[in-house]
Amino acid sequence: MEFIIVTGLSGAGKSVAMNHMEDIGFYCVDNIPPMLVPTIYQLCEKSNDPHMKKVAVGVDSRLGDAFNSLFISLEKLQEEKGCYKILFLDAQDDVLLRRYKETRRKHPLGEIVSSMEEAVHLERELMMSLRSRADYVIDTSLLSPMQLKERVTSLFLGEPSLGMWVTCMSFGFKYGLPAEADLVFDVRCLPNPFYIPELKPHTGLDEPVFEYVMQFEQSKGYAERMIELVDYSLPLYQKEGKSQLVIAVGCTGGKHRSVTLTRILYRHLLENNHPAAVHHRDINKQR
Repeated sequence: MEFIIVTGLSGAGKSVAMNHMEDIGFYCVDNIPPMLVPTIYQLCEKSNDPHMKKVAVGVDSRLGDAFNSLFISLEKLQEEKGCYKILFLDAQDDVLLRRYKETRRKHPLGEIVSSMEEAVHLERELMMSLRSRADYVIDTSLLSPMQLKERVTSLFLGEPSLGMWVTCMSFGFKYGLPAEADLVFDVRCLPNPFYIPELKPHTGLDEPVFEYVMQFEQSKGYAERMIELVDYSLPLYQKEGKSQLVIAVGCTGGKHRSVTLTRILYRHLLENNHPAAVHHRDINKQR
């Protein structure tokens, strides 16, 4: 049975992620009390219904301090040899505040504190230790709903037995570091197509840009060394039990050099039969 506990900060997209998981075949139960997680696990495990073999349960902080009972539930699952994964949805504080102001919804912890800012801060503190235990972390601060769907689909549509899943992500430093990145490569040192008028409007997905970047010896050398480090690191991360690794490659704007090198890394992983997905976070910004 594939059993995913979906949680995270309120406003970060937990319910949206649950909807996408339902679309790809998971039986989803949202907003359940943390203490009921082991019970639901047992019921699904004993069921003969094939629909109960891929299950996602949503847990949030609306019970306040009682949310800590989730850790007791997780310990119980471990004692009973239950196999589960945790998906944590995160976002920057200013993004969460903006989303709540736009929707005018009430924060689940709004009755405990006097302001929205305090509620967001309190929830982050409450969730901090759970985030550190998560198998998958998705920062939705700069993701569109479609991009979130792509991330969820790439993580859970494949076979869980394939091992650690690697997400290759390109990004622009001008828009901020990806919070969920495990490894970050800075390719701002490579020749920049941005200053070539005929290449500026294009991206690293276009062959002229790709060929321009990779014609230089420093680009070829960087790509080779990046792949060597990734190949060396992957078994070490797997040995530590990681389920997901996010490798981020950044340039200034996230359109040219980072996309090119991310393509190379992603292709290398596929050629070596390693489960991987690619995500170009900032490729459509200010085009």
